[in-house]
Amino acid sequence: MSDQKIVLVTGCAKGGIGYEYCKAFAEKNCYVIASDILTRMQDMFDLEYDKNIETLELDVSSHQSATSAIETIISKYGRIDILINNAGIGSTGPLAELPLDTIRRAWEINTLGQLRMVQQVMPHMAMKKCGTIVNVGSVVGQISTPWAGSYCATKSAVHAITNTLRLELKPFGINVVLVLPGSVRSNLGNANLEKLGDYGNWKLYKDFKDVIAERARASQGEKAMDGRVFARHVVNKVLAIKPPKQIVFGHMTGLFALLSWSPLWVRDMFFSSRFGLNRKV
Repeated sequence: MSDQKIVLVTGCAKGGIGYEYCKAFAEKNCYVIASDILTRMQDMFDLEYDKNIETLELDVSSHQSATSAIETIISKYGRIDILINNAGIGSTGPLAELPLDTIRRAWEINTLGQLRMVQQVMPHMAMKKCGTIVNVGSVVGQISTPWAGSYCATKSAVHAITNTLRLELKPFGINVVLVLPGSVRSNLGNANLEKLGDYGNWKLYKDFKDVIAERARASQGEKAMDGRVFARHVVNKVLAIKPPKQIVFGHMTGLFALLSWSPLWVRDMFFSSRFGLNRKV
């Protein structure tokens, strides 16, 4: 155990990218603590068949849960070498009608959840003058899209936080890496559609119901990158002697890079056409 890196991954239910991160790190002989909320613990059960993986209950939106999880790991293993801030939820719908409680929940998990974990782990890494923190953003954190403004905003904030942490944690020998996935196959699309069923009775936007639903599953098209391929690529980069500052990978990353250099009118024209916003109501 002493020569193995101790890796904590958040959001590891089966069908998600976090699940694949766990298997990829274990393949590299790291010891992985796979974590998720109580209701998803059963979806990590088969990870425990791997001798290099154990599971742990952790809700990144709860200070008490985060504190307890970190204390448990430190008491057992004395350190956390790598934190993968992967836990996150989708948040689809027009900003003018999306319930504020829904938006707040996305921020609490996607953004504050990551910072909460950093604040819990950082003192232990600082004491040892080493460690790596990996925050998962998104290409839509750079270029926001219609019908997903809430989610895009949470990821944009993650980018800003990560860019600041990278500088602020440097004196303590801690590496900070920002991952920007493109379209990667996971259970995110189905989860988004399920949430739409709870609050998708739009008033002003009732005529856009179909294209809103299309946006909810847009990242899960036929060309979406296999989650295992994506996870192994990220893990190889993170375990490098000098991890990169950013890892951009997955389907559609080229398109979003092009859009980032395009004038606003080009972006608006593209997304208006793509997501049904060319018509008048």
